[in-house]
Amino acid sequence: MTAALRDEVRAAIAEFPRVASPIEGRRPAAVAVAIVEDDEGAGVLVTRRAARLRAHPGQWALPGGRLDEGEDAVAAALREMREELGVDASASSVLGLLDDYPTRSGYVITPVVLWAGHVGPLTPNPDEVASVHVAHLSELDVDPLFVTIPESDAPVIQLPVLGTHLHAPTAAILHQFREVALHRRATRVAHYEQPVFAWR
Repeated sequence: MTAALRDEVRAAIAEFPRVASPIEGRRPAAVAVAIVEDDEGAGVLVTRRAARLRAHPGQWALPGGRLDEGEDAVAAALREMREELGVDASASSVLGLLDDYPTRSGYVITPVVLWAGHVGPLTPNPDEVASVHVAHLSELDVDPLFVTIPESDAPVIQLPVLGTHLHAPTAAILHQFREVALHRRATRVAHYEQPVFAWR
């Protein structure tokens, strides 16, 4: 099951015609869509950001952050996962990249899909992570919700996962992961809006 699922996800992403976004004054960032395994099956690691963080405190997120000097998206995603959660994965674990997602806060996020497998007890960094969760693939295989806001003509995407509603960019990235990796549908998500609280 493990090898079969890993190979299926890798093949699905390899077939996906990824779209990269120009930086255009924004800052490059990366997140890890890290597939792990536990007693309930395979899922993706999702964090709740620490309340003390200056940017987006308390929000649901994927492990990640801005690229350091000389890094590419893969190196940044692996480093951030190690720093935030104590998960040490190698570049060989990477299954592929999804579409870039430009954010309202001035970043272009590159999602890096990787296979972490059985990671054992996690050691989240309390300075960055309030809690860490596994959103199992069966839970991620859900249709998103869309709401409208007066501040934008674009629909705001919400993903009903983990007993709450995730918002973009996390919701958009996980929705595309579901569409591409689980159903082999080339679904775009960069046009989906973030809630107003994420603009600040």
